[in-house]
Amino acid sequence: MQSTRAKAPIGILMLDTNFPRFLGDIGNRASFDFPVLYKTVTAASPELAVLHDPKPMLDAFIEAGQDLIKEGVKGISTSCGFLSLFQDELSEALAVPVLTSALIDVARVQAALPDGQKVGILTISASSLSARHLRAASVPDGTPIGSTECGGEFTKAILSNRNTLDMELARQDNVNAAISLVQTEQKIGALMLECTNMGPYAGDIAKATGLPVHSIVTVLTRFQKDL
Repeated sequence: MQSTRAKAPIGILMLDTNFPRFLGDIGNRASFDFPVLYKTVTAASPELAVLHDPKPMLDAFIEAGQDLIKEGVKGISTSCGFLSLFQDELSEALAVPVLTSALIDVARVQAALPDGQKVGILTISASSLSARHLRAASVPDGTPIGSTECGGEFTKAILSNRNTLDMELARQDNVNAAISLVQTEQKIGALMLECTNMGPYAGDIAKATGLPVHSIVTVLTRFQKDL
């Protein structure tokens, strides 16, 4: 078995955040069994990345990615699924493979499902997840989307960049959103968590829905093995 020391390190371009990073979150090193290097893009807040056009931040992300490459990373990701909008630009600007968002993996998961089944996406903000985001990630047309934005804790805490987050309430928001999506869309065969902060609740979502659940952690684990 390949040792952890020998595994290629992944660089993660981080939003500038305050909220806690639980196990399973992209910002918790213990979520991965390979080395990760972090670089925070100053002033790149969750609100800017999700609720606004992030294009003015692109140059800062490229610069931070170049810094990570100098530190020895062999691949690069970001800490926000909405940054699928940067997939082409970062791939062109950076000299290592880039996977900006878990959404990039939806098409691959979809292809592995039996005929008639679909991948369902769970996002932090369905009202902000536009056709542009989905096209940039090559998400198949007609992919069902559910969201935590109607919950009381998770979306509000992340997008307002609070320095506290009630994990149990956030768990309830994620599980409830997943159940609602699966009940609405009967042909869902797997779930993809768009938000990189949803990973801590992946096990609970899988238990509640009976479906395989993919997060940025599982997506990057596959990505890293291919480097």
